[in-house]
Amino acid sequence: MNSHHAILLLSATLLLSACSGSGGDDLDTYIAETKAKPAGEIEPVPTFRPYTAYKYSAVALRSPFEAPQLAVTPDGDYGRVTVAPDESRPKELLESFNFASLTMVGTLERDGATWGLIDDGQGGIHRVRVGNYLGKNHGRIVSLSRSQVDVLEIVPDGKNGWVERPRTLALKES
Repeated sequence: MNSHHAILLLSATLLLSACSGSGGDDLDTYIAETKAKPAGEIEPVPTFRPYTAYKYSAVALRSPFEAPQLAVTPDGDYGRVTVAPDESRPKELLESFNFASLTMVGTLERDGATWGLIDDGQGGIHRVRVGNYLGKNHGRIVSLSRSQVDVLEIVPDGKNGWVERPRTLALKES
C-alpha cells in the first residue's frame, strides 16, 4: 500500500471512532426522564347520537318561497274565469276590517252548531260560522274548529284576474 492510502485509512478510522463515543448521554438522560414521568390520561372518545332522518312531509305542496301558479285559460287569462269575488252579494260587517286586525278569541256551541268568536280590534266581539265573510279581500270562512278559523281569500293576481289565498286566524290565548 502506498502511504497515501494508509493516511486515508487511518483518518477514516479515527473519524469513525470519534462518532461512536459516549456523546449520546444527554439523549439517553432525556429518554429516561420522559419515561419516568407519570403517564397522562387520555380523554375518552365522545359519544355521538346516531343521525335520525327527517321526513319532509310537504313535498307535494307549493313552496312558500315561490309565487302561486295560476290557472291559464284557453284565451290566455290567468285565473279570471275560475275565481272571482261575488260583487253582487251584500257585504258583511267584518269585511270592513283588515284581516290582520282580526283575532279569534273563542268558540260557542249551540244546538249542534259551532260559532267562532272574532275580536275586531276595536272592542267588538262577533259570532261567525262557516260561510261568513271577513277581511277586505273577500275572505270566506271555509272551516272552523276550537283552535282556528280557516279563511279563503280572493285577491287580485296582478294580471287582471283573481287567485285564492288561504289564511288562518288562530285562537288568541291569554
